[in-house]
Amino acid sequence: MNYLGLWILRLLLFLICGVSGYYLSKGISPFTLRGLWGLVGGFVLASLVLLGEKELRKIPLKSLLGSIIGLILGFMVANLISNVFLPNLFDSQQIVLPLYSGLYAICVYIGLRIGLKKGEEFHLSGWKSFSKKNPRSENPKILDTSVIIDGRIADITETGFVEGTLIIPQFVLSELQHIADSSDSIKRTRGKRGLEILHRMQKQVDVDVNIVDTDFPGIKEVDAKLIELAKEVQGKIVTNDSNLNKVAELQGIEVLNINELASSLKPVVLPGEEMNVKILKEGKESGQGVAYLDDGTMIVVDNGKRQMGKTIDVIVTSVLQTPAGRMIFARLKEEAVRESKSKDYDYPLGSEF
Repeated sequence: MNYLGLWILRLLLFLICGVSGYYLSKGISPFTLRGLWGLVGGFVLASLVLLGEKELRKIPLKSLLGSIIGLILGFMVANLISNVFLPNLFDSQQIVLPLYSGLYAICVYIGLRIGLKKGEEFHLSGWKSFSKKNPRSENPKILDTSVIIDGRIADITETGFVEGTLIIPQFVLSELQHIADSSDSIKRTRGKRGLEILHRMQKQVDVDVNIVDTDFPGIKEVDAKLIELAKEVQGKIVTNDSNLNKVAELQGIEVLNINELASSLKPVVLPGEEMNVKILKEGKESGQGVAYLDDGTMIVVDNGKRQMGKTIDVIVTSVLQTPAGRMIFARLKEEAVRESKSKDYDYPLGSEF
């Protein structure tokens, strides 16, 4: 349901509850003041309904079904006890009615609590066959602004490696539009790229992209809103923002980091392997040259400075794994070959005997 339709339903709820309360109060008492109090009471009731709806949306379906079953069983047990045992024990209505009320309250409460707890043990996997539109919506993925602008998520979803519904919150979409309308040309380009990526993902046949209106007006930061939404829908956050990654994990939210995925998919390079690279810039140490692989991995080449701008063959000497990714250290192939030959011919005197 879109944002406008949701507000129309809420206004209708307030209107119906308010009018009903107004006429109900006037029917009980002819005074106009009572009618106004009934109108206010109707509005209060509508507000309580909306608050109850918000809280119910946070409860998982399994727990909700369990609580309903527990509620029904609680009523049945209370009804059985009240009809079978209590009428034969007490004759006074002053005793029976309060006892009935207490009995129903206790049984219903116990039923709700047990049902809510046991509902977590339900398995709804058999219900998936009834959902034709989205059979894999049990584990939604929430996309943040950075991962949309990055664009690699569209390539990943196109391969089918990401299952479930992809959720785009309205506040993330608003942030993208704000970036796309920025006076800064770099930000404007990034924002437009993000919108194009979303448009591309919506066209993918096997990908369910769902834009939701859920918002948290009391929270200003978009990252904090993402975490709250992930808690509400029990989903995972897809991002490449390391700060959001850390904060979400501290609060028990599962995170899918695109950078970590890319790092794990980088080809394994072992010492002694030969590579063909182009020296692009000078390294930090004297005489070093720096090259890059297609995936952005940095290669530091000893004595590569003099080969600046050239494509050369190098031999890998070591690989260093850092939080930012891999770093490969290498040396010029011609130097490695020359050194190898010198060792072959550098025999100690008398070694033949």
